[in-house]
Amino acid sequence: MKRSQINAIIREAIAAFERHGWFLPPNPRWDVTDFGLGDFEKVGLTLVNLTEQPEYCEKIMYVKKNQVTPTHYHASKKEDIICRWGKLAIKLEGDEDTIRLQVNGVETDIPTDKPLILTSGERITINRGVRHSFWAESEYAIVGEVSTANDDLHDNFFDDPNVGRFSDIEEDEPPIVKLVSD
Repeated sequence: MKRSQINAIIREAIAAFERHGWFLPPNPRWDVTDFGLGDFEKVGLTLVNLTEQPEYCEKIMYVKKNQVTPTHYHASKKEDIICRWGKLAIKLEGDEDTIRLQVNGVETDIPTDKPLILTSGERITINRGVRHSFWAESEYAIVGEVSTANDDLHDNFFDDPNVGRFSDIEEDEPPIVKLVSD
């Protein structure tokens, strides 16, 4: 990715967050990735790590319409994915017809043949080892994540072996923020 593209995405995400009353703390830790596939509009994600403690983590994400976070799972991390604004589609993958997870705190059998759509305020609790992907169904979605400890380097296992967690960056202009991968 070019640094100019990353800077533009960060400005776009800040505008969306502020439009919906989400203001970032001082010195937030940004993460913008195309997962190494070179097509950010189709496969990518913009995240802000709000807090990273040894026991827990909180993030806020800006997800563009039909921009997919590719199918992956976490061996250690358990996470709540919370749609804060818009519509978020989450697709679970597994060998069974359904996977039982909490949706809005209620144990629910979720079909694996179609995405679950979360609207503003709704959440899903994704247990360790559950393969999932997600994307916005609305123009964009603002998405929260509250989880156990986060380890982006060692706890993201993608179905596609070509996927990488962080992007190579072409420095075509100065960065407006420091990314977690810088």
